[in-house]
Amino acid sequence: MARKCFFSFHYQPDNWRVSTIRSIGAIEGNQSALDNDWEKVTKGGDAQIEKWINSQMEGRTCAIILIGTNTAKRKWIDYEIKTAWAKGMGVLGIHIHGIKDSQGNTSLKGSNPFAHFTLGSEKTPLSSILEVFDPTGVDSKAKYNQIADNIDGWIERAIKIRNKY
Repeated sequence: MARKCFFSFHYQPDNWRVSTIRSIGAIEGNQSALDNDWEKVTKGGDAQIEKWINSQMEGRTCAIILIGTNTAKRKWIDYEIKTAWAKGMGVLGIHIHGIKDSQGNTSLKGSNPFAHFTLGSEKTPLSSILEVFDPTGVDSKAKYNQIADNIDGWIERAIKIRNKY
């Protein structure tokens, strides 16, 4: 059975790579906003964006942060990570720099988006708790196949990790 997951990503440079990952049958993803829809949401300001993100997370069991070159430390990515964790969702990261975009290009590897978060009074780095996967392979297809072959297990692991906290 496909898990219902929320996808977090930097839209402009990574939407093609993300649509490739979202097509994997092991996961049922939220619908991303079309450009016109996103424009309407953003015109409502921060409160409207937060409301939209929260509605997209409803009924989801895991947030998958698809990590491109500039994903880490983006305002809304950070909000999605914090919100998913607060809602008790599993959270994991997958580097997508090796997946081709619509022009056939790959990109540079991005930083871990969990690195600047801490948990609890002990200030445990969230990056020491959450898993980030960096698919290996000689080309985009091999990296895609590694994601497709493993993503369902990664999601289950993320949910188990979250349940410990």
